[in-house]
Amino acid sequence: MRFGVDTGGTFTDAVGADGAACKVPSTPREPAASVRLALDELGGCDTLAHGTTVATNALLERRLATVALVTNEGFADVIEIARQVRPSLYDPFADRPDPPVPRRLRVEVAGRLAADGTTLRPVDLASLPPLPTEVDAVAVCLLHSDLDPGHEREVGDHLRARGLDVTCSCDVSPEFREYERMLTTVVDAGLRPVCRAYLEQVGSLAPRVFVMTSSGGLVPAGVGAEHPALLTLSGPAGGVRAAAAIAAANGWPDAVSLDMGGTSTDVCLIQGAVPDPAPGREVGGWPLRLPAIDVHTIGAGGGSIARIDPGGALVVGPESAGADPGPACYGRGGRHPTVTDADLVLGRVPDAQGLGGLGKLDRAAALAAIEGAGVTAEGICRVVDVGMEGALRVVSVARGVDPRGLALVAFGGAGPLHAVALAEALDMACVIVPPRAGVLSAVGLLGAPERREVVRSWPHGVSTEGLAAHGERLAAEAVALVGGDPETTSAEVVFDARYVGQGHELIVADVARFHDEHLRRNGFARPDAPIEVVALRARAWRDAPIDVLDLPVPDRPAGLGPCVLAEPDCTIWVPDGWEAVPGEAGALILQRRARPASTVGRGR
Repeated sequence: MRFGVDTGGTFTDAVGADGAACKVPSTPREPAASVRLALDELGGCDTLAHGTTVATNALLERRLATVALVTNEGFADVIEIARQVRPSLYDPFADRPDPPVPRRLRVEVAGRLAADGTTLRPVDLASLPPLPTEVDAVAVCLLHSDLDPGHEREVGDHLRARGLDVTCSCDVSPEFREYERMLTTVVDAGLRPVCRAYLEQVGSLAPRVFVMTSSGGLVPAGVGAEHPALLTLSGPAGGVRAAAAIAAANGWPDAVSLDMGGTSTDVCLIQGAVPDPAPGREVGGWPLRLPAIDVHTIGAGGGSIARIDPGGALVVGPESAGADPGPACYGRGGRHPTVTDADLVLGRVPDAQGLGGLGKLDRAAALAAIEGAGVTAEGICRVVDVGMEGALRVVSVARGVDPRGLALVAFGGAGPLHAVALAEALDMACVIVPPRAGVLSAVGLLGAPERREVVRSWPHGVSTEGLAAHGERLAAEAVALVGGDPETTSAEVVFDARYVGQGHELIVADVARFHDEHLRRNGFARPDAPIEVVALRARAWRDAPIDVLDLPVPDRPAGLGPCVLAEPDCTIWVPDGWEAVPGEAGALILQRRARPASTVGRGR
């Protein structure tokens, strides 16, 4: 049996290859325990595809190991100087996050590479001072090691000979931009002790265990334990992949995914049935330079706590009641009003519905918590909806994409409760609720491919001589990392390109199509301006033996609004003026009743 298991802040979701699914409360103090409980509930497992929030939570909560940083002479403060970007342009009191390595733990070594990767001065290991005894791990990041890793290898081998746990930037993020590469390497080193212990526990639960990376592919658990910075978007990536497949099956290759869970909401633009990629993302204020699906996250979930702030305004989140004690209606000691409590009071969630084995929900407790805080259920839902509407605009309107031509794919335990309000606010075409919407991230994990990505800087700028040959070598390297038969392993090469003088890049499959992509993403192009390639990315993957569209389809109710459609893993709210009709692959299509049924499935 193959299982997909996604651990969230409130619930842990599991789905088997036979379509069986379950939700169990997460166990934040011992996250592997909820994974074990979910597998025990569904039966034996020989292959586990896992999405985890352990790396993300450790990073957000700053629970990193004590890391020393080794870099070139004169460059120890790069990690603190950063990009000198103010976190809030008009707020003089806003502070940047503290650097992950204090000054006393930054060590310099003599030696230097030039900007083209040639040696200016050999590395001098004798200049490397002793490291403080408090150090748990060491991050090595030397100038231009993305072009020539030789100096870093020398330093790394020297430190490992001392018995230290060493991470070199050339093994984590071999790309230009020193600050981002340095920060990513430090985070990877700092996460390893936390994630390694967790993944060892999970690794004992099945003969074969894979973990989802931020870019939407599975890697062996051992690879995730060695480089845990790959896992900071582990769970949401699975849901986005499944959402893209369901949307395309219903005739909507262009869509936005909305994953509203217990703690956060993740949204992602999907174009041509492919989630938008990104060369990196920011987590907890720190930019990580690693491949990722371009998911935008806000602190809005079913467990988000509502309160009145010092200015008298109603605020919802980002603090969450989590799994323990959870919302007041769970009957586990929660006293703060949450979004789930508001949905229950408004009648959008049936009193008798039990979520994840919690039993009947306590409407009286939810109402008491809301009234005790001096807020209203209507106000809580309106405020949280406005926050999610803003997130949807970030991934659509702000990128020059008209949301009126997109479907909204709603999933997560709370997503289908709020999706119609968001679709109305943005005048989106329809709402698609996939089958098993409450556990869709686990479904996406079940059908995710094994995948590896190799990236290398391209130092030759506008010159493309040798570019194709270099891409072929990288593709072969990526295929080897997947470890599959080249006959059954797919690969592609894409390029980070920009106009000469620009400070940001676009990922394109063909450099000749850069002008068109720039026009689509930014609203203008400069056909006469020279284009430079700054990096190559080779991706290799082996498809999963399970297609999420082939899973057995559960029976689903349909109906005219206003109505509540209760399912084992989520609840769907269909307001007045809307209807839920059956779609392809077991999906429900929520559409305005005034709109002819013939519009369903008609993409942009």
